[in-house]
Amino acid sequence: MSNPSALRVVRRVPFWAQIVAGLVLGVLLGLLARTTGTEWLTTTLATIGDAFVGLLKAAVPPLVLTAIIVSIANLRQVTNAARLATQTLLWFMVTSLVAVGVGLGLGILTDPGKAADVVPEGVSYDGGTGSWLDFLTGLVPANFLGLSAGDGGVSFNVLQLVVVALVVGAAALKAGEAAEPFLGFMRSALAVIQQVLWWIIKLAPLGTLGLIGTAVATYGWDLVGPLATFTIDVYVGCLIVMLVVYPVILRLNGLSPVKFFTGAWPAIQLAFVSRSSVGTMPLTQRVTTRNLGVPEEYASFAVPFGATTKMDGCAAIYPALAAITVAQIFGIPLGIQDYLLIAFVSVIGSAATAGLTGAVVMLTLTLSTLGLPVEGVALLLAIDPILDMIRTATNVAGQALVPTIVAKREGLLDQAAYDAPRGDALGEEPVVERAEVVA
Repeated sequence: MSNPSALRVVRRVPFWAQIVAGLVLGVLLGLLARTTGTEWLTTTLATIGDAFVGLLKAAVPPLVLTAIIVSIANLRQVTNAARLATQTLLWFMVTSLVAVGVGLGLGILTDPGKAADVVPEGVSYDGGTGSWLDFLTGLVPANFLGLSAGDGGVSFNVLQLVVVALVVGAAALKAGEAAEPFLGFMRSALAVIQQVLWWIIKLAPLGTLGLIGTAVATYGWDLVGPLATFTIDVYVGCLIVMLVVYPVILRLNGLSPVKFFTGAWPAIQLAFVSRSSVGTMPLTQRVTTRNLGVPEEYASFAVPFGATTKMDGCAAIYPALAAITVAQIFGIPLGIQDYLLIAFVSVIGSAATAGLTGAVVMLTLTLSTLGLPVEGVALLLAIDPILDMIRTATNVAGQALVPTIVAKREGLLDQAAYDAPRGDALGEEPVVERAEVVA
């Protein structure tokens, strides 16, 4: 017979604590697998992590489609929709410019490429360099859901899906009363999808265990040595942006940084271990609305759009540092005009890589624009998984920050929700009643 008191204690474990427990256990199991060479343990950890990320990504297309269509329909009640979109883009650019400045400053101060006297072997890069045309072609859906098939199976382009949802939502508005049954179905579908998503998110501690365990077991720290300064710079740069720049912006807008990070922390944690802004997007949207008080109508536009174009880690800090590192490795001097060009490409160029492969394509676009050897990408790929964790966490923090700032400045933020005490950061239902029912 179950013990109700014990069950209540289990239920009261905060979500963040469950994530931390999964992370610690994952590190320990990863170290065990790496030191003992236990292949079955490594395979098991990888399977758990991949399955969790796969579930998250599977929830993204229906969530984006239904949430944006419903939010567009709800814009009838919002008089400043165009102003919100403009403010969002402006803050995307402002924060990206500050982030790339941090990256350039660290690169100039530390000379990360001069310390890279050993080049990782056995790595190659055969991807494209990205172009401004990629952004335009990326906006045009190849089919209704922006789906594509390849060797890795069926995938989707989030940016194309956003475009499809915006067009369908606008058409529903134009159709007026005739579209009400369709919009009612979309609202019902969104409620169902959000419930399924909540069940998936509750598996995050287990997913964290698998993802971080796989990273430790597979990569360890063996690949960091030759590029230690560059690796440290990326982590320091991302932490400066998250823990210094973002808090200053929040303070200037009358918001508590502590409340922001406690509210956004579940998404930031998941981004760190999953290394996927798109996979984390459902949770980012949830914490942005539930914890930070951003109206759902606005967040359902800003968060998906930010997940494809707002990448302070991948598209600002990282390419700035990487370009300096590659130039120094190949002995190519950079002048002030090169640094200005890096800043320009980093701030504007993230749109050209939207829906592509994030940091890698962003780096090749930066290198090719500067005339630096694109082969330099191959030198950094070996440690990319280690760097991608902090980059993605920074991306997601920024994707939650900008909608919060814009909502505050436009008088739309639910200040009571933002300032509310953080029990479980996901705002779960009361645990006692639920525990008693289960007991």
